[in-house]
Amino acid sequence: MEILFDDRQDDVYLDEEGIELIKKAVGETLNHLNMDKDVIVSISLVNEEEIQTLNRDFRGVDKVTDVLSFPLDDEFQIHPTMLGDVVINTKRVLEQAKEFGHSNEREIAYLTVHSTLHLLGYDHMQDDEKKEMREIEEVVMKRMGTLR
Repeated sequence: MEILFDDRQDDVYLDEEGIELIKKAVGETLNHLNMDKDVIVSISLVNEEEIQTLNRDFRGVDKVTDVLSFPLDDEFQIHPTMLGDVVINTKRVLEQAKEFGHSNEREIAYLTVHSTLHLLGYDHMQDDEKKEMREIEEVVMKRMGTLR
């Protein structure tokens, strides 16, 4: 598994431990779903302004969000194992970790698991889909030892 990192923010310092945590989150998600781990995922850490612009331009929603996922469809694949792009708003990582009473590391791991599931086609728009996605997130987070 290869993770391509692009750090375009100043809110959170991502050291080797942070990079390993993100890799573990992607790997554990794939492992839980019995998927091949010979994949590439792009992870971008951005500020609020950039994620709002991306959300507006690609989803038509002109507001700040915590994370965006851009899965690559087969017709757009430039590499057979590229799953897509995950964009994480690091200011929201800090805010949500504080709001939920857990560590920044736990929040970034959760957002990575959540986004990886989106790259794999999971969604939470319908109640049954949301239930399935939340159950997978809980199992993966437990396996990582990063429950709330």
